[in-house]
Amino acid sequence: MEITIRSERILQRIDALAQIGKISETGVCRLALSPEDREAVLVVEGWMKEAGLTTRIDAFGNLIGRLEGSDPLAPAVMLGSHIDTQPYAGRFDGIIGVIGAIETVQRFRETGFVPAVPVEVVSFCDEEGCRFNKGLFGVRGMLGRLEEGELERTDRNGVTRREALLAFGGSPDAFAESEYKPGAVGAYLELHIEQGPVLEAMDRPVGIVTGISGPIWWTVTMSGFAGHAGSVPMSMRCDALVGAARVITGLKELASREEGAPTVGTVGSLQVFPDSRNIIPEWVQFTVDLRDIDKERRDRLEAELRALIAEAAEENGLTYEIREDTVSDPRYCAERIMNVISEAADGIGLKDTPKLMSGPFHDAMEMSRYCDYGMIFVRSKDGISHNPAEYSSPGDIAAGTELLYRTALVLCGRAASQHPGMEAHSSLKEA
Repeated sequence: MEITIRSERILQRIDALAQIGKISETGVCRLALSPEDREAVLVVEGWMKEAGLTTRIDAFGNLIGRLEGSDPLAPAVMLGSHIDTQPYAGRFDGIIGVIGAIETVQRFRETGFVPAVPVEVVSFCDEEGCRFNKGLFGVRGMLGRLEEGELERTDRNGVTRREALLAFGGSPDAFAESEYKPGAVGAYLELHIEQGPVLEAMDRPVGIVTGISGPIWWTVTMSGFAGHAGSVPMSMRCDALVGAARVITGLKELASREEGAPTVGTVGSLQVFPDSRNIIPEWVQFTVDLRDIDKERRDRLEAELRALIAEAAEENGLTYEIREDTVSDPRYCAERIMNVISEAADGIGLKDTPKLMSGPFHDAMEMSRYCDYGMIFVRSKDGISHNPAEYSSPGDIAAGTELLYRTALVLCGRAASQHPGMEAHSSLKEA
């Protein structure tokens, strides 16, 4: 592979961010809108300025850097991802997309490349959604897609999103001013670790994403009646945890039914009240995460899961409530951008770069509702993510960033053959 980006600079920046919110040798906790998140945003803003970008933090907490093109009124090419993390996270998820985007623009400046259109680099606020149980906040805000009551959502300490956003420096009163007008961005490109085992199984450093599975996130509450664990006969109980257990195991069976399908179903959070050894559980709340790239199959499984919850509640004398936190259809990448990525990969010696879908959602999923989008995946060791053991090698990250850089050159409206030092790759054509 021919690498022209500065891989050492990328690795130094990854390591610098990993020190903010560090919880172990390789683990990071940098929750959205936390003091640690704010500290990291300011560090990243400094790198954006170093790369020649004009920066701002918008009302939603998004960090945005802009490099004007020769036509400043043309729709921009946007590159980005996020730097907030899960509470028990590694140092690469989202981060390589932001640092790779900065590196791309910095190489533009260092080589004298002037894009024909503006370029924006964005570190989106609260992609993960773990703190307030609803993610993609910053990108949805930017696109005017926030829902009623989102600012009143609370974290586990009772802090509302509104309070956290104000402390961070955001401004709910200025949301309308930070929303993007139609046509302001013409294409969005995101570099991200795969977070799965497919590329490693194929022994390939990078992949081209074809689309993102549509997630359904629910919070389910099942309510029964508390009683003494030693005196209430089994036949007379209204045990909320028994009903919830039926649903949890049933979700696994539903998601596993079709062999080879990419369907996944997860219950990742469970709360029990009163949470005592010798009291029958009266109230249980749990999350549901159901995803599939095939909308028809996902919708069918959703209907079956709703029926299962109703059945489990009736069998155990319970009432229940399903709160929809996130529901999104699968989103498919633009063919024209996938073709540019593929040609760019050929240009650096990565022939027949594999194409694969994304099970996790990304900021790109929301950007797809606004403009064409593409994604590049970097191989994840053992397919691990949302864990301090998450790892992508320096060589793979360099390959992914080089691919991002060369794709951006084309999307920004100038053929690679016109770019200093890249005459050998004239096969790349303007999108």
